Amino acid sequence: MIISVSRRTDIPAFFCDWFLGRVEEGYALVRNPMNPTLVSKVLLTPETVDCFVFWTRNPATLLEKLDRLKDYHYYFLITITAYGTDLEKNLPAKEKIIESFKKLSKKIGRERVIWRYDPILLSNRIDCEYHYTHFEHLSSRLESYTGKCIISFLDMYNKCKRNLTGFQIKMPDDKEMLELAGNLCLTARKYGMEMSACAEDVDLSSVGILPNKCIDDELIAKISGRELKLTKDKYQRKTCGCVRSVDIGAYNTCLHHCLYCYANSNQKSVKQNVARHDVDSPLLFGQVTDRDKIVPRRSATPTYKGLPIAAH
Repeated sequence: MIISVSRRTDIPAFFCDWFLGRVEEGYALVRNPMNPTLVSKVLLTPETVDCFVFWTRNPATLLEKLDRLKDYHYYFLITITAYGTDLEKNLPAKEKIIESFKKLSKKIGRERVIWRYDPILLSNRIDCEYHYTHFEHLSSRLESYTGKCIISFLDMYNKCKRNLTGFQIKMPDDKEMLELAGNLCLTARKYGMEMSACAEDVDLSSVGILPNKCIDDELIAKISGRELKLTKDKYQRKTCGCVRSVDIGAYNTCLHHCLYCYANSNQKSVKQNVARHDVDSPLLFGQVTDRDKIVPRRSATPTYKGLPIAAH
């Protein structure tokens, strides 16, 4: 089973102790976002977890506690953008994030630390030249600490549109996306990085950028030393290349408060949910009630070296 930690919130940054406690207990409970009374019990033992995939904007806290994951395989997807505090309300200074990125890379290896430069957005104050300048700077700082950069363009979901009220967001057409992405790709290559695209409708292959698998069975096989083949995750967007995984996060809990984030509806909901966080609870926030139905979560059956292994 591949465990996503997490597309829905930044667990390494804000809920690290809860996560490590769940690892020690051997399981976590996860509410179904579409049916909150349906609760999955997700096993987190070394025997059931093929790999943890960490999504974060600030790995500093978990970085200092990685010894508690010595029996597990894992890698990190770390987002570092070029934006300021007007769009990213509660992030540490970018230089601190970069230093944590570099320290993590030295500790676990550059292939297990992947840079996400996303979402790419344009406005009346943020143009292509802005991205070229800042991406060059970030690339130069991360050179030799990662071999891969993943990009994606802003998807204007209704919640993003609402949170970005007051910003004059400009949605690029396919031609503009190709030009911008192509120039960023040239810069990434200059600093020794491959560039891939996350869930983009536009075909960027003509500028050297192929679709990405953020939950990547090939990378996991390389990290673990075991061949692992899984099908595409049918619950993700059509253009998403990720293989199947189980996410243990919860929406409306990320305290970074980035205005373009699809995982938070508004700051009020986040505040209410985080106030219900209990580090000792098997749920990320709140407690199990009599109305909840707890069911074991099973993942797709992985294959190792051509032989199927019983589903966890």
